[in-house]
Parts: sequence; C-alpha cells; structure tokens
Amino acid sequence: MKIVFMGTPDFAVPALEALVKGGHQVIAAVTQPDKPKGRGKGMAMPPVKEKAMEFAIPVYQPAKVREEGFFRQMRELSPEVIVVAAFGQILPKAILDLPQYGCINIHASLLPKYRGAAPIQWAIINGEKETGVTTMMMDAGLDTGDMLEKTVVPIEEEETAQSLSDKLSAAGGSLILSTLKKVEEGTLTRTPQRDEESCYAKILQKTLGRIDWNREAKLIERLIRGLNPWPSAYTTLNGKSLKLWKAKALLEEYPGEAGQVVKAVGNELLIKTGKGTLKAEALQLEGKKRMEADAFLRGCPIEEGTRLG
Repeated sequence: MKIVFMGTPDFAVPALEALVKGGHQVIAAVTQPDKPKGRGKGMAMPPVKEKAMEFAIPVYQPAKVREEGFFRQMRELSPEVIVVAAFGQILPKAILDLPQYGCINIHASLLPKYRGAAPIQWAIINGEKETGVTTMMMDAGLDTGDMLEKTVVPIEEEETAQSLSDKLSAAGGSLILSTLKKVEEGTLTRTPQRDEESCYAKILQKTLGRIDWNREAKLIERLIRGLNPWPSAYTTLNGKSLKLWKAKALLEEYPGEAGQVVKAVGNELLIKTGKGTLKAEALQLEGKKRMEADAFLRGCPIEEGTRLG
C-alpha cells in the first residue's frame, strides 16, 4: 500500500521497519522537529527520522500539523493510508479524512483501557498483569476510534517501562502488517469502543516520581518500575536527590517511621514503608552514577534510622 508513516520515538521504529520490509510503499515519514539534546545542546534527530533516512524515505517535520502548508504537502502525496505510532501531535480532521483508507493508529494498550499519553507506564504502576497493542481507526477524539485488531503482551514481575515498551513496539510492528493485509482484502472488522470501560493514562510529570514512603511497599515498587527510565522515582538523602532504579517489595515489618532506613549492610538496603518494607537494589545519588546497593553502601554508608525524603 501507498503509506505515509507518522511517528517520533524509538517505540515507532519497529513499525516503520515492518512496513518497509513487508513490501509496502512508504512514501513519506512525518515526525517531530529536531530538538536540542545534552549539555552541548546539539540538535538531535528523532529516531523515526534516523530510520527513515536509512531507507531513503522523504522526511517531513512540521512544527504544527494543522498548518495549511503541511496539509497541501500531504494532499499532493495522496497516501492510501496514514499509519500513526506515537507521533506526538493531534491530527486535524482534514488530515484524518485525507487517505482513502483513513488513519490507523498503533496504540500501546488494550483499548478502550488506557487511552492517552502514557499507557505503558500506567499499566505497570497500576499493577496490571497484561497489556498489549491495539490498531484503531483514528477519529477526532483522544484514542476513541474503532478498534481493529489486538495482541496481548504479559507484564512480567520485574517489567520496567523501557522493557515493556520494547516488547510492545515489536508487537505493534507485526500487528500493523496483519491489519493492513485485512484492509487490502476488505476483511477488516471495526469494533466501537465502550467509553465506560476506558481510563485515561495521563501524561507523566517529574513530580509523579517523588516517593511517598507512607504508601505500601508494593505500590512504591511498581512506581519505580513504571517510571524507569523517565521521569524516574526519587527521594532525598541528606538533602540530595536519590533515584531508585530497582527495588523489591518485602512483607516484613520493622519498627520505626515510614521512610526510615531499617537495615544498611552488604547488599541489603531496607526502607520502612506504610505497609511492608522496600529493598532498594539499584540507586543513583545526585551527581553520581547508578550503582547496585552493595556498591552504593560502600561508597555512601547510611546509618540505620536515617530518614529518606
């Protein structure tokens, strides 16, 4: 099929690769503008742009897709279908109505659950046992269009947002090929979403990562996994920011106040929570590199009774 692909981050790359290797004619890739990155503030290309350039696919980077000039460019390209994966801008009705077969989105959840910007992270934070990918026809709403196909992906016990994103992006690449095959054959079934079964996966803010030690250990552990790698879960130690990258929730209870270090020896850094105990396994103190708990305690000894946060 004659396709315009819209996507920006690493999550979208496997879908673009699948379309090209699956024999489709990707006539253009649309992605977000390059952005400054790092201390030197050099301009960095979005991952989708890098991959498109490898395939010699023309790249468009509109600051706003609602601009008339961008619409004219898309109309001249005359795609049969537009495939969207984590693009980062809301498409206007003029773009949605442009292709013969509409705009198909690759969404990283089992719709109608987890509509919105951060479905992968919230699935982990909320303790879901499985998630998946849904292909859907896009409409003017936020992830409200008719569902086309789904694939289920289990959430493992130590799953992080990064590891789950990698699995879902690969699954999305396979699923879009199946969906487009049915589009071509005319065998695709559209299933309307039930709004009452949906929940909103709101955008992540850095403040979400501040650990409330009064919460249950297993909820804090999910937060740590769900916000890894960004924006990360954190607390403070002696006035400095302390990120927690990996932890384990324990049922053991210790005397003291929530947030107190109850054991700090060898590779055991145990912190009392509102219910249960959190074993910190990988940490990063402000200005330092990430370390396993034993290495961290050798370089930064912590006295039992120290209060975090």
